[in-house]
Amino acid sequence: MKQIKIFGLLLGAVIIASSCDKDDDMPAATVYYEQQDQMARPAINTVFVTAAGDKDAFNTTPPSAQGAAFQSKFQTRLLALNAGYTTNALGQTAAQLTGLLATDVLGVSTTGPTTFFDGVAANTLSGRKLDDDVIDVELLLIFGGPTGASNPGLTKDNVNANDKAFSASFPYLATPW
Repeated sequence: MKQIKIFGLLLGAVIIASSCDKDDDMPAATVYYEQQDQMARPAINTVFVTAAGDKDAFNTTPPSAQGAAFQSKFQTRLLALNAGYTTNALGQTAAQLTGLLATDVLGVSTTGPTTFFDGVAANTLSGRKLDDDVIDVELLLIFGGPTGASNPGLTKDNVNANDKAFSASFPYLATPW
């Protein structure tokens, strides 16, 4: 008799469990994401954010708040790197350049080609193509002065091409070694 009761209880539990539709009765699980890094413009965080605690703060600050939080620190760092900075090849003052760089987003040109820098202010830092030499552009804007010719030893990294050709089809990245 004891075995019949246990069997009945198990059978009842199986029937109840199998008749429940979990999708209709259970709310969707909440998923939380935590931002770890921002890298719209390569090397900006690496070069301009110098205090250890500020690295994480910069990475987790929404772009809309980055300028207010980091522009003055970026400007201090820019002037420490280039004490003779007046304007750059785009005519930007130290405050203008660091205000642009402190907000780590890539703009998009809706009226011209997407390029990191083509020497025309309207297309400056408006996204980037895989083959844009962003480090040379950043060095030029930081050290090149008004004409781009100041400090010629500091305006190029001398890495002039990718080590492997980009693919002609999506995702376009070069294949690994």
